[in-house]
Amino acid sequence: MHKNNKHQKGYDFIKLTQTVPELKPFVFENKYSTETIDFANPRAVKLLNTALLKKHYAIDYWEFPDEHLCPPIPGRVDYIHHLADLLKSSKFKNPVRVLDIGTGATCIYPLLGYSEYKWQFVATDIDVEALKNAQRIIDKNNLPTVIELRLQPNKSQILKGVIKPSDAFTVSMCNPPFYKNEQEAIDATTRKLKGLKKDATIPIRNFSGTSNELWYEGGEKAFLHNYLYESSLFKTNCFWYTSLVSNKDLLKSMQKSLKKLGATQVKVINMQHGNKISRVVAWIFLTIVQQKYWQQNS
Repeated sequence: MHKNNKHQKGYDFIKLTQTVPELKPFVFENKYSTETIDFANPRAVKLLNTALLKKHYAIDYWEFPDEHLCPPIPGRVDYIHHLADLLKSSKFKNPVRVLDIGTGATCIYPLLGYSEYKWQFVATDIDVEALKNAQRIIDKNNLPTVIELRLQPNKSQILKGVIKPSDAFTVSMCNPPFYKNEQEAIDATTRKLKGLKKDATIPIRNFSGTSNELWYEGGEKAFLHNYLYESSLFKTNCFWYTSLVSNKDLLKSMQKSLKKLGATQVKVINMQHGNKISRVVAWIFLTIVQQKYWQQNS
């Protein structure tokens, strides 16, 4: 994990269950005499992440329908910390304005980004009901002045329709859908449950997730290349464009596409959580002169 991640040393379940008492029945001692929860249990996972937000990030209200994706806080906040390093290397200071693509019902990245760094956010999604829930979370945590929501009305578009000509974002962020269709998502969950030695005859996603959150026609590759192309249409509206990339085999094709699209700089930032390895790809279209102007006027 990132050196600034508050969860490097695991979870203090005594404090977490004091913060959210509903979590306590799900905590048990494993064979290594370590307190933990059953990470295949969606209810336990949701309560754990709710407790983490309340205890460590001052997010007192975080409710959303169970069918929506429940994001694991340690991994999500790692992306935030790596973006902070990226902006520091580019000599950016607050105010930082972030575009969060696909914020979902939980609005997780804006909540974490504001809590850790006081960043301001514009967060988008294609799901009207998800945005309604995200707005409820924003309002109940008294954050409407720092987090703005925008509906993406066209499911085939990512940036078109939500970026305005006058927008100037310091950085964009995105966690793309992994799968091409529902069956691919179910197969992945089944393999995961078998690995956990759980009953996989009726697969249940331990982090849940709706179709809009988990799959995209053409999968992660199609989504990312659409994102790359659309970012080239808004070259001066954002300093750093970024995205999480799950499949490392996509890096070469992304770098090749970005070169053709006119990117002036591309970075790959590695992230690791236990045995899981991911990465953030970041790119710029601005010239050196344009970059200096942004930095001087940030």
